[in-house]
Amino acid sequence: MALPSVAVVGGGASGALTAIHLLRLARTSGTDVTVTLLDQGGRHALGQAYSTTDPHHLLNTRADRMSALDDDPDHLLAWARTAGLDASGPDYLPRAHYGRYLRDVLAAAEEPPARTLHRVTATAVALEADHAVRLADGRRVTADAVVLALGNRSPAPVPGVPAHPRHVADPWAGDALSRVGDGGPVLILGTGLTMVDVALTVARTHPDTVVYALSRRALLPRPHPPHPAAPVPVALPDGPLRVRGLLAAVRQAVRESGGDRHGVMEGLRPHVQELWRRLGPDERRLFLRRVARYWEVHRHRIPPASAAALADLRASGRLRLLRGSLVGAEPTAAGLRVRADLDGAATDLEVGWLVNATGPGSDVTADPFLGGLVASGTARPDPFRLGLDAAPDGAVLDADGRPSDHLFALGPLLRGTLYETTAVPEIRTQAAALAPRLLEAAVTRAARVRPVA
Repeated sequence: MALPSVAVVGGGASGALTAIHLLRLARTSGTDVTVTLLDQGGRHALGQAYSTTDPHHLLNTRADRMSALDDDPDHLLAWARTAGLDASGPDYLPRAHYGRYLRDVLAAAEEPPARTLHRVTATAVALEADHAVRLADGRRVTADAVVLALGNRSPAPVPGVPAHPRHVADPWAGDALSRVGDGGPVLILGTGLTMVDVALTVARTHPDTVVYALSRRALLPRPHPPHPAAPVPVALPDGPLRVRGLLAAVRQAVRESGGDRHGVMEGLRPHVQELWRRLGPDERRLFLRRVARYWEVHRHRIPPASAAALADLRASGRLRLLRGSLVGAEPTAAGLRVRADLDGAATDLEVGWLVNATGPGSDVTADPFLGGLVASGTARPDPFRLGLDAAPDGAVLDADGRPSDHLFALGPLLRGTLYETTAVPEIRTQAAALAPRLLEAAVTRAARVRPVA
């Protein structure tokens, strides 16, 4: 009888953490299973975030919170010591090191032939009726259960901006940023975490580079404090929650803690998914429209070293924040002429490069594979179109709202369901919780479809 099999579509951190927890559970339970990890770029375990080679791209979370294993919080630090890295709990490691770590943990989870991991470089294009994943090259990956672990999608196209050699539509596509090094001024669309990485990279590439960062509110991510803040409890009302009540409770906690916003955010973090569920649909829409950006800059903070580097760039005039919106762009001999609305005033900027750092796109139907799932009724977008609709345990909901018994999702695809689901600690917890369900689904279907003769 063929081994029970699980296909993981998406080979970045979300997919790797899923495979790691599944294989480890299979080992401890003595269960045979085959796991296929599909990654279209061949960057298994690295994905966008951890395939960077820039040593100044740091983790945004302390090392002592970034273990890949839900039951071993010191695992990353132990690996770092073995790897000869001088790292302690409060450190923010280079993301390239973390990519190496994930690859090593993934390799250690394998135990062939009983628990086998197949790393496949290919693009998934369809999920067939027999649960097989069809690939762009015509191959099929048979599976008893399928996990969608596609991570963050590429930025959505910017209206009014033409395709152009000096328009970087996705800064994480291959070596896209390696071209932005001739000293010409760079306009970055967005002022969030992606902008931080792009600005630090392009500013170091050439000493004359001036970076403009444009967004509607021109808000930068806040830095982590030099020393970890103790969690501050936030007193929230029972029952259904409204945005007004949530904000009032947060402000009250900040006042009572002497203005300690860091501690309040630490106190809220373990409860964000529960709070999101307590907000009704209209209240969630209100949060996304009015509060989300302010929440993000305080919640998803950057390392002190990254914040200091940005401050130096701003002090020298090499990073300039612009508040407004882009209207359009047209080619020039030296790059692009950008028309922007800055605080209500129409302004033209002559730039050498334009980089789209607006963050992950949210339209799942723009992805051919996910779009096919939606078109067939196998899946549906969540009500806020942030990702796919799913049950709390990650089971994907079909067009009629029925949870699947073989198709699951985790990570950023569940943002509409869980909201806080993009950082490794949250995805790690999801992967650990999903592993027993996956193993049970795979074993049950394998016994039903391929019984022992």
